[in-house]
Amino acid sequence: MITDPYFYLVAIPAVLLLGVSKSGFGAGFGSLAVPMMALAVTVPQAAAILMPVLLVMDLLGMAAFRKNVDRRLLRFLLPFGLLGIVIGALLFKLLDAKVVAGIVGGFTLLFLAQRLLFPPKADSPPPPQWVGAILTATSGFTSFIAHAGGPPINAYVIPLRLSPVLFTGTMAFFFFFINIAKWIPYAWLGLLDLRNMLTSLALLPFAPIGVWVGVRIAHRIKPLLFYRMVYAGMFLTGVKLVWDAWR
Repeated sequence: MITDPYFYLVAIPAVLLLGVSKSGFGAGFGSLAVPMMALAVTVPQAAAILMPVLLVMDLLGMAAFRKNVDRRLLRFLLPFGLLGIVIGALLFKLLDAKVVAGIVGGFTLLFLAQRLLFPPKADSPPPPQWVGAILTATSGFTSFIAHAGGPPINAYVIPLRLSPVLFTGTMAFFFFFINIAKWIPYAWLGLLDLRNMLTSLALLPFAPIGVWVGVRIAHRIKPLLFYRMVYAGMFLTGVKLVWDAWR
């Protein structure tokens, strides 16, 4: 397993942040986990190390929000998310991680600019389903490449105006199935080696701590403040990913 202290200096905060985002609170912040860990290891290795951690977090999130799921929306999202996983697996070795970071970050910042400069009215219709299909497939793709699936799907689901708890529960179940689907292609690409898995085990104790903190906040936060925190997380994620792409 990795023994470099600097790695754990960045990896432990990344795991805690990912756990908080899995609870729904600060949902955009989770996409910062891989970029943070990439300060010490490569992006593919960081993504591989997080796989078991994500599994534990997804299970905890589903248990906490099992009664708060928009099943109809979930049935619509999953096929397109899985399509994005397939595309990501096929293109993984061809794409530079910085290119993917730039695309995800740029898209995230554009979405935020649109929401802030041209805020939707109370009676505005939700985005059309074809937009949702494209954004969800993009979410599956960026989730496979760098566990950065949050910003694209948030761009579709946030305008649907779900309650914070329903938003959180639906996203918890969506990303559980998306992350489970990544195990086979990750193994096929040779990313799930013994060193990465042992390192992941060392980080696992921090996973439930982050989820626990986030769940407690998500059940108590007001919707307006909740979505402001989501926007703040997406802004920081977008800036970080664009910075990684250009430096």
